[in-house]
Amino acid sequence: MKRYGIIALAGVSSLALTTALYAQDNQNTVVLDPITLVSSGQENVEATGGVSVTPEDIQAIQPADVSELFSRNSAITVSGGAGPSKRIHVFGMEQSNLAVTVDGVPQGVTSWHHTGSNVIDPAFLRSVEVEAGAAAADAGFGAAAGAVRYETVGARDLLTDGRNQGGRVGLSYGSNGRGISGSLAGFGVYEGFDWFAMVHGANGDNYEAGNGREMPGTEPATRGVLTKFGYEFEGHRIELAYEYNKDNTDRVIKMNMDLGQTDEVFPLNVTRNSVSLKYTAVSPTDNWDPEAMVYFARNGYWRPNYAAIPPRLTNGDMDLESSTVGGVMKNTFTLDQGRITAGVDWAYNDYRVDNFGDAGLGVWTLETMQIGAFVQGRFEFDNGIDLSTGIRVDHHRFTDWHNNRFTDTGASVNGTASYEFSEGYEVFAGASHTWLGYQVGEYGLLHARDESFTTNPDYRPAEASNIKVGLNANQGNWTGNLTYFDTKLKGLGEYNTTVGYLENADDYRSKGFTMQAAYSWGTGRIGGSFTKADVTQNGTNVLPQGGTVMPVGELATLFIDQEIPQYNLKVGGTIEWAGKLSTAEMQEAGFAAHDSYTVVNLYGEWRPQNYKNIAVQLNVNNLFDEAYYERSSYVQGGPRDVDPLWAPGRTVTLGVKMDF
Repeated sequence: MKRYGIIALAGVSSLALTTALYAQDNQNTVVLDPITLVSSGQENVEATGGVSVTPEDIQAIQPADVSELFSRNSAITVSGGAGPSKRIHVFGMEQSNLAVTVDGVPQGVTSWHHTGSNVIDPAFLRSVEVEAGAAAADAGFGAAAGAVRYETVGARDLLTDGRNQGGRVGLSYGSNGRGISGSLAGFGVYEGFDWFAMVHGANGDNYEAGNGREMPGTEPATRGVLTKFGYEFEGHRIELAYEYNKDNTDRVIKMNMDLGQTDEVFPLNVTRNSVSLKYTAVSPTDNWDPEAMVYFARNGYWRPNYAAIPPRLTNGDMDLESSTVGGVMKNTFTLDQGRITAGVDWAYNDYRVDNFGDAGLGVWTLETMQIGAFVQGRFEFDNGIDLSTGIRVDHHRFTDWHNNRFTDTGASVNGTASYEFSEGYEVFAGASHTWLGYQVGEYGLLHARDESFTTNPDYRPAEASNIKVGLNANQGNWTGNLTYFDTKLKGLGEYNTTVGYLENADDYRSKGFTMQAAYSWGTGRIGGSFTKADVTQNGTNVLPQGGTVMPVGELATLFIDQEIPQYNLKVGGTIEWAGKLSTAEMQEAGFAAHDSYTVVNLYGEWRPQNYKNIAVQLNVNNLFDEAYYERSSYVQGGPRDVDPLWAPGRTVTLGVKMDF
């Protein structure tokens, strides 16, 4: 976005915020009607092309990994293979380019392009929101292409009416390597206290793809713990939460690809820890609705010496660790016209790389420090116009492994407006310019660099711009949305091993459109989505090499859920479709075309008449045993012989949950 565009957007944001504050002192100006685009103090995610995975969705599909978690949404693609290898892309842009949080705790960048976006166990999830494109100022620092908000379950989500304590046990067994998965949770409330504790684990074997090939290093091996302790007193609430996830088993040397079609596997330990302390007001007022949180998180990736002879050294030993400590303080002011949220946030990130590849140089460290201030207003007017607009200013410092220091300050602005031109129909438009600071990128690539590798002295902060326009319809039992998006990423971090620099990458862009529609009839619903994204770098189609951006082409999903009350039964299914993907750039580089595929998944849940606290779940994934690999999976053409990791073939899972 050109500088005058940024200034104009900032001017509109400032004018809107100032006008709303002025109008608060002149209270006879506006009478509010219910709104469509802006709801409950934040943008309606699905109404602007984003994705919402509801508790009902999670209950229906019972996802074992993030591929299944997002199987009903064409805007999101997940690469295949073992759980820790799965990388999430939104409109073809990897999750590191979005502000990602779990219960408000920011998640770090992806350490290495052969590793997944982050370790999150779907067993702990309550819901997920993906805000695509122009994210709000209070979404957090670094929201280049939007925001992803994971929310985990808690005591009040699972307690049944009239009870102050309870528990849940779950057990399942699946074919095709899915194996055994089990969870146990206990929760309760007592006077001002509430507590929740849950453990989960899974053991299995390698799965077979639809073509009958066993995929090595894909066995389930997750272990997780989630605890929350809250206390409410005199209108205040504090909550202490701790989450731990681990995947520790033998994996192929590069988890997201089938290098040389080898069956060799080696020990790998991937961990995630986070602890947070959060304060909120239980009885907020118009001028006092605060939230404050401090947190600490650590991610680890440990692979011991698996071979001491060439040519495996640069692909061999690796010990990566990232640690984050930070916090946020904000307050929401309620006006006649809407809400304004203002606050500050900060984060210190430390990255540790044991550089013992070819170089054997010991431990390298790098660090970043960010502090920002933000204000976001969300306003509702009786003339059919709704507006969300905001500004944030961030100061960022980056110190590399040679103690070279880079510092700068930048501003980010955003605005999204909608107009309801007829009852239940609205058009909207949004734009943003986001200052991203100095990008660390895939710091795991440092594990095989020698001491001459350094940061380009001209390294500059990265930036992003987003534009989205669309149409929404809401007619009671049916809804629909069409969104055009255009996201540009400028100056991301790239480890150029040819010239020996961490430098700014050439510009990336993802543009296209996404459609969503749903219809409900009381005991059931049907819905679907279609997304087309063209992903380029400097105007050239990108190649499917597992990077920051990936080609995804055309994708579609269709789902249906139906309750059968007389039998205490719920049934449903999902269809996932991907179109053939082949570009001139892929052909020139020696890539085979990505074949089109269609995958059908079915589920059923039954609760016995006299035991409503017991639920029996049957899932059949990939019903027709389709041989396919998911879009955004790593493929390599040209002189290298690299196959993608094929997705699982037909998998049948039977599970039971009991509340007590």
